[in-house]
Amino acid sequence: MAEQPQRRTPQAQGAQVLRTEQITPHMVRVVLGGDALAGFALEGYTDHYVKLCFAPEGAGYSHPFDMAAIREEYPRELWPTTRTYTVRSWDPASRELAIDFVVHGDEGLAGPWAARAQPGDQVTFLGPGGGYAPQASAGWHLLVGDESALPAIAASLEQMPQGARVHAFVEVPDASEEQKLVAPDGVSVTWLHRGDRPVGEALVAAVTGLEFPEGEVQAFVHGEAGFVKEIRRHLRLDRGVPLRQLSISGYWRLGKNDDAWRAVKREWNEQVEREQESAAR
Repeated sequence: MAEQPQRRTPQAQGAQVLRTEQITPHMVRVVLGGDALAGFALEGYTDHYVKLCFAPEGAGYSHPFDMAAIREEYPRELWPTTRTYTVRSWDPASRELAIDFVVHGDEGLAGPWAARAQPGDQVTFLGPGGGYAPQASAGWHLLVGDESALPAIAASLEQMPQGARVHAFVEVPDASEEQKLVAPDGVSVTWLHRGDRPVGEALVAAVTGLEFPEGEVQAFVHGEAGFVKEIRRHLRLDRGVPLRQLSISGYWRLGKNDDAWRAVKREWNEQVEREQESAAR
């Protein structure tokens, strides 16, 4: 399979809110712009992400943040908190950067910010980074995720090669959270409604019950870490999919806030990989 684009080192940048749009009852799109984005560029991924920086109340500094200076001059409790979000789209001609946020009332940090964002609001972010893009050399493509992975799946569908064979499964709370997505002719998304079931249960059932097409699969599986682990085990152990063909990790973890999950995410993923690689031998 063709090599992925080389990773970028995230850099701090500033922008301002141009407008917001309510995409679904729980999804808000924030469009950023401004002259500071003149040097912003993407390099071929469809899961490009940025890390939004939020200053704690009373921090005493303003956008755009000089992260190095802040870490030298301020105590740790006044350092900005970061939250990682997928770049939904980037228009270099108009210098407009769109980011979609899942919003559940006052829960969390970035969601409430997005719900309250007004034109002219300033923001500092790091990035972009990224690691996945659909390859024309793949025999077929598997895209799986909950609503947190929907922006990356939507961006991936838009850049699928013509004639690509794709199975895309997206789990959302109910039909009101479905979105109209753009994809090549013949490609469609299977929407799974969670209802009262645990997050990811429907996705696990869909993938394990799927009759895999012939050919080498390139898979993108992201969302809540619990179901991601189950699907990863199935793909690696039951289906024998090599790691090089997988982009797979937990964006979040049920029962943990973002900071708590980030603190253990690397160790958790490494443990899962060790366990599953040992079982595969």
